[in-house]
Amino acid sequence: MAIRIGILGYGNLGKGIECAIKQNDDLQLAAVFTRRNPSDVKILTEGVTVYPVEKAVEMKDQIDVMILCGGSATDLPQQTPEYAKYFNVIDSFDTHARIPEHFANVDAAAKESGKVAIISVGWDPGMFSLNRLYANAILVDGKDYTFWGKGVSQGHSDAIRRVEGVKNGKQYTIPVPEALEKVRNGENPELSTRQKHTRECFVVAEEGADKAKIEAEIKNMPNYFADYDTTVHFITEEELARDHSGIPHGGFVIRSGKTGWNLENNHIIEYSLKLDSNPEFTASVLVAYARAAYRLNQEGAKGCKTVFDIAPAYLSAYSGDELRAHLL
Repeated sequence: MAIRIGILGYGNLGKGIECAIKQNDDLQLAAVFTRRNPSDVKILTEGVTVYPVEKAVEMKDQIDVMILCGGSATDLPQQTPEYAKYFNVIDSFDTHARIPEHFANVDAAAKESGKVAIISVGWDPGMFSLNRLYANAILVDGKDYTFWGKGVSQGHSDAIRRVEGVKNGKQYTIPVPEALEKVRNGENPELSTRQKHTRECFVVAEEGADKAKIEAEIKNMPNYFADYDTTVHFITEEELARDHSGIPHGGFVIRSGKTGWNLENNHIIEYSLKLDSNPEFTASVLVAYARAAYRLNQEGAKGCKTVFDIAPAYLSAYSGDELRAHLL
C-alpha cells in the first residue's frame, strides 16, 4: 500500500512535492491544504482535493506524512510543533542559527504524540549538512568550505524589490572563482565573506526612477549587499521574463584535510549541486525523507530527527537486498 502524503502549502515547494510524488510509485498524494481559497488553487493530480488548512487535523487518519511547505521566518516555527501533534511531519526549516531551538520545540510535540518529525530537510541544511558531517568524520584534521551558487537568492531578490523605484528584480549569488580554486588546490585560505561570493542584481526600474540612487541603495544595504562586491544591471521587464524566469541554484561543500603520521598527505572531498529548479530539488529531498519518517514510525520511533539521524536505506524505495545488490 502506498504511503499517503499530505502537502500543506501550495507554492513553488508544494508544486515540486506534487511532481516528486508522481515519480515515486510507493507514494501517493492524499490531499493538499491551503490558506488561500481552495477553489482558487489548481493542482496537477487528478482526483485529489484541495482543502482549507483548517480541515487538516480532521484528516489525520487519512495521511501518513504531512510535508509542511511554509517559510522558516514565521510559518514553520509555529506549524511544525503544532502538526507534529497529529501527523508524522517533514519541514525544510533553514534558519541555521535557530535549528536547536526549533528541534527542541518539535521534539517535545512529536514525543508526546508518538509521531516522527524530520526538520531542516533540503540541500542546505540537508544534503550539504550530511556531506559536511561525512567529510569531518573522515578527515579529522581539516577545514570546511561551503559555496552557494550560481543561483537565485529569493530573500535577496525580495530585498531588491523593496527598494523605492524598483518595479521588479532578481539577485544571483555567485562563488568567486579564485577562492574556489584556492580551496580545491588545498591551500586552506582564510576567506572573508566578500572573498567567497559576489552578488549580481538584475533590476527593472520604475519609469523615471533615479537609477543611480537605486544602485547605491542596493549596494549599501546592510545584511544583504554591503559586505559583498555587488553588480547592478538595469534591464527591461521583457528581458527579466525572458532571461531570468527560472529559480536555479547549487553550490559546493569542500573539506580539505591531511592524513599520515606527520600529516604529510593532502586530501580534498567535494560535493556539488547544479540545480535547474531549487524548489523542485528541495521537494525531491523532502519526499525521500517522508518515506523515512513513515518507515521509522511504523517501527515505533517517535520524536524529532534531522538528516544526521536517518540511515540512508530508509530514504530509498528499494529493499535492503536490492540496495546491496545494485548500489553497494
